[in-house]
Amino acid sequence: MEKLLLLNQLENQVENHLQQAIQKYQNLSNELLLKPSSSGGWSIAQCLEHLNSYGVYYLPLFKKGLYASQDDMRVETIESTWLGKLAIDSMNPEKGKKKFKARKGHIPEVILDAKAVIAEFINQQEQLLQILRIAKNKRIQQIKIPISIAKFLKLHLGDAIQFLIIHNERHIQQANRNL
Repeated sequence: MEKLLLLNQLENQVENHLQQAIQKYQNLSNELLLKPSSSGGWSIAQCLEHLNSYGVYYLPLFKKGLYASQDDMRVETIESTWLGKLAIDSMNPEKGKKKFKARKGHIPEVILDAKAVIAEFINQQEQLLQILRIAKNKRIQQIKIPISIAKFLKLHLGDAIQFLIIHNERHIQQANRNL
C-alpha cells in the first residue's frame, strides 16, 4: 500500500480513538470507568491503562526512530513483513478472535485513578497523531522498532504503528462493551 494512503487511514483511526476518549470516556463517572465487565473482564479504565502501558513503550521508540532518520519525500510502498502481518492480524478484532493473556508489565491494576488514565490515553493519542504526520516525510520501512515482548525481534515502523493502532482498536472495542 502506498505510504501516504496508509498513514492517512491510520490517522483517521487514531482521530476516532481520540474522539471516543474525549466524548465517551472523559465524561463518565469514576464508578462507571472502574466497573468490571459483566463477563469478569477489565473495566474501561483497565482497558485504557493497558493501552497506555504499550504507548509508554512504543511512542518514545517511534519518535526516536523518526527524528534519527532523514527526511525523504519519495513515494514509498509499505509492505508488511511476515512478522508484522502476524502481529497486526493477531490483534485485529475482525480477524483475530483469539484471546491473549496480557504480558507482565501490561496488566493493569484494579484500582486506578480513572481520570488520570483517560487523560494519559488522550495525551498518547495526540502524540500518535504527531508521529503519523512526521512519518509522512520519512522512509518508515527503514526504521526498525524492537517489539515489547522480544526486543531482539524488530518490526519496521510501518508495521509497528499499525500493530499499536489495531491493538488500541481491539481494547477500545472491549472498553465500549462495558458501556
